[in-house]
Amino acid sequence: MSDRAALLRGIRVWLVLFVVCLVLSGATAFPLVHELRWTESALRALSVPEHLPGLTGWISRVRDGLDAVDADHPFVLYGTDWLAFAHLAIAVAFYGPYRDPVRNIWVVEFGMIACAGIVPLALVCGPVRGIPFWWTLIDMSFGVFGVIPLYVVRKKIKRLEALVAPLAPAAVGAAG
Repeated sequence: MSDRAALLRGIRVWLVLFVVCLVLSGATAFPLVHELRWTESALRALSVPEHLPGLTGWISRVRDGLDAVDADHPFVLYGTDWLAFAHLAIAVAFYGPYRDPVRNIWVVEFGMIACAGIVPLALVCGPVRGIPFWWTLIDMSFGVFGVIPLYVVRKKIKRLEALVAPLAPAAVGAAG
């Protein structure tokens, strides 16, 4: 396998991993009410309240809030539907770098910027919305862990670009 083919394969594997995580993260925003009921039941069944009462209390509080919103103002949950859609729409954008990584490196860089933006958003909005700091750290981890595969992909794309660059004038001349 050539260096170019190996780099392209590596880029695509990392992009697929990132997209799968992005889609799963988005898809979980649709059934929040049911997920939190299930999560609370699972935590109780695993005796988590005895070991992590703060986590259990927070999950119960969020579930209570979502139950109240779902019962009295279900239209508010439409916002989480749009959150889910945004994840899915952004995931589709990564088809560009999958198909042509060098030309579409900007999508990867956009994703890296978005991941970096999670940190200040969580640090500002978390306290404003009454989110416990430890949960804010969990939210920020999505940006930290999300940027890792994108950083790897960007490095590989830059290496691929360097391999392809010497071929570019010949390709342009052949096309002209």
